[in-house]
Amino acid sequence: MADPGHRVLPTVADTEALGRELATNLRAGDLVVLDGPLGAGKTALTRGIAAGLGVQGRVSSPTFIIARQHRAGQREGGGPAVPMVHVDAYRLGGDLDELDALDLDTDLHQAVVVVEWGRGVVEHLAERHLRVVLSREPDSDVRTAIWEWVG
Repeated sequence: MADPGHRVLPTVADTEALGRELATNLRAGDLVVLDGPLGAGKTALTRGIAAGLGVQGRVSSPTFIIARQHRAGQREGGGPAVPMVHVDAYRLGGDLDELDALDLDTDLHQAVVVVEWGRGVVEHLAERHLRVVLSREPDSDVRTAIWEWVG
C-alpha cells in the first residue's frame, strides 16, 4: 500500500469490508488514524479492522470511555490474531496530558491502535501510521475512503 488507496463505499458493509482488507496488512505496533466528519464511517471501518484482526467483543464507538481494549481471538484467514485498542480522540480536544494518561505508546507495542478523530493528535506516537480519511456525500449513505501510510 505504498500509493494512496481510494474507494467509494456505497454501504456500511462495503466500509466494513475495506476495514477487513486493511487489517490484512496490520500488525501489533501499527497505528491507524481515522479522520472524517460525524457519520463518515469511522466506527464501521473500525469494526471491519477488528474483524480482520480477529479481536473479541463488540466494537462500538468508545466516545464515553475514550479507549476500549479488545483481546485477540481468531484472525480471519488464519495466522495469529492481534489485539486492538480503539480510541475516540474527539473528547480529548488536543489535551496531550489526557492522551498521555491513556498510555497508548505502551499499547502500541502489543496491539494495533485505531484512533477515531486522531488527526493532529496521535501521529507522534509512532514513526509511521496508516491515515484513513473518510467522507460522506451530503444526504447520502455513500462514503469515500482515501488511505495511505505516512512516515
